[in-house]
Amino acid sequence: MQMFYTVQRGDTVWQIARRWGIPFDSLVAANNLVAPYTIFIGQQISMPPGVERYRVQAGDTIFRIAQSYGIPQSVIIEANQLQPPYTILINQLLAIPRGVPYYVVQPGDTLFNIARRFNVVTGGSVNYELIRRANNLSSTAIFPGMRLLIPYASPGEDGLIAYVANRSGVYDLFLYNPGNGTNRQLTFGLGETYSMPFWSPDSSKIAFVGKNGILYTVNITNNTIAAIDQFAQPEGVFLNWSPDSQSIVYSKGNQIVIYNVATHQVRRINQPDARDVQWFPNGQELLFEAHDLAGISQLYRIRVDGTGKQQITQNSGDAFNNVRLSPDGRYVLYTSPGASISIIYSLEIATSKVVMLNEGPLAKNYNPTWSPDSASIANSTAVLDNLGYFSQIRTSGKQGENHRIWAISNCYATPITWSPNSRKIAYLSGCNHQGGASELWMVDLDHPVPINLVIEDSITALAWSTTAISTGTATYTSTKYRVQLQYPAHWQKVADGRERYEGMDGFFQVGAITYDGPLEDVCHSNAYHQLLPYGSQPQIVPTQIQGQPACFIYPSADQPAEMKNSAALIVQYQTAVVIDGSSYNFFILWADVGHINQIASTVRFF
Repeated sequence: MQMFYTVQRGDTVWQIARRWGIPFDSLVAANNLVAPYTIFIGQQISMPPGVERYRVQAGDTIFRIAQSYGIPQSVIIEANQLQPPYTILINQLLAIPRGVPYYVVQPGDTLFNIARRFNVVTGGSVNYELIRRANNLSSTAIFPGMRLLIPYASPGEDGLIAYVANRSGVYDLFLYNPGNGTNRQLTFGLGETYSMPFWSPDSSKIAFVGKNGILYTVNITNNTIAAIDQFAQPEGVFLNWSPDSQSIVYSKGNQIVIYNVATHQVRRINQPDARDVQWFPNGQELLFEAHDLAGISQLYRIRVDGTGKQQITQNSGDAFNNVRLSPDGRYVLYTSPGASISIIYSLEIATSKVVMLNEGPLAKNYNPTWSPDSASIANSTAVLDNLGYFSQIRTSGKQGENHRIWAISNCYATPITWSPNSRKIAYLSGCNHQGGASELWMVDLDHPVPINLVIEDSITALAWSTTAISTGTATYTSTKYRVQLQYPAHWQKVADGRERYEGMDGFFQVGAITYDGPLEDVCHSNAYHQLLPYGSQPQIVPTQIQGQPACFIYPSADQPAEMKNSAALIVQYQTAVVIDGSSYNFFILWADVGHINQIASTVRFF
């Protein structure tokens, strides 16, 4: 659930963000503030995750600390389980929550407005139904003074996030669907703490090293699992799929292994100490790191048949770690020299030009990851060791330009993964004192509000699919209305006699209209019905469906909340439909704004 801070006298957005180490743009986006970012005393604002610890100084008291942070003493006392007389000690590390986990309803508030203000949005549609369910409300009615829990909403994007989590003491591979917020377990008893999912380029398969060091592939389209190899030392094994999604390459012992998952043929290339082997986009060459004759770390390229080996670098210093080739094959990322001090570098292959990316305050930078479009690099940077490690989720260009901090994780280092469109980043947080993460988060670079997607007992790894996988569709067919259409497969039929299907992220319903006048009149009378179901200024857009005249009706911003963002499509039947002895000349489809166009594109009459 979201956390809320109550604005105090003298507060500004910048000061509040600085107090908890939250990126300014993140706090602005979390509350949909606009310049000049005015806030007022007593206003509650949603607080993205930040640095929630404070080390006690000489002269500190709970009262003084609470005053400086602008939060009630009781919040600090409860978070730290302090007992009367609430004595604190110099150098004691206190948890400092960002506020309270509820929003207090104000006069004029509606569930729709609250959801829109605090980004409870799925696929561009305000998902206020999530707030109603989170608070067990029997209706959408709310009143001033009511305390509401405000959940995060699934973003409604294509693609799937694979992650490794521990449920009931066993690690396994799971899939999170950002389109509808559902989770699906892929394996049962096959994972380990070191397991890392690697997607094939077509997003149909995942490879990972699991229990007993066995290399598995999972076909997510038919749920088949194959075991293809085994590692004596499985920790840190890096796998990479060929561009055609048919082969996996990896290093084992003193060899580079290429395994074709379709034919089960294996090709081996002798190469001592090879690491981080991966395919160039042409599918004919491989990149890898290995020691030269002097024992110094270098980067090489070699053909898949083992010929044409070339040394790319002339390194004379520290080792290359976490080597990652850009998707376009032009740049290489790596970290150096080690774990305690880890700087990220970018190497342009054609020119051998090396650029050091922003090193961060502690020079502890981890898990550099290319965006799918090869334009940006994301990584985790450890900060604030005095307060217990936190990480900043950062991005920069491939030459180190456009450096920016997007979010805060309370893990020492978190893996990073990009969405297929290169505009979103997922990462882990919710780390305990032993360093284990329990939360999966996402931030949208176009509207940088951190959103909590998954909470598990323990999450160790994650990876977003490389392509925008369809979330799955089902077919609705009605002989009554002589229509067929496609809708999200996870929606369920409403058990009230209506031809209506609903899900957490939307709905559709079909019907027919008896009016025998022109289409324009039907569209106008429905759009401007006296009850204003689409608001006071709906938009009517003429169109055609299967060659038949049609119109869309889109709601205005003041549409009643109980209409659930409803839009409509009205189509003139080529031949009137007879239902229970009455003739109907028009078909009507109602759906939420986020799905109306998508569903309408699949409508077919018969």
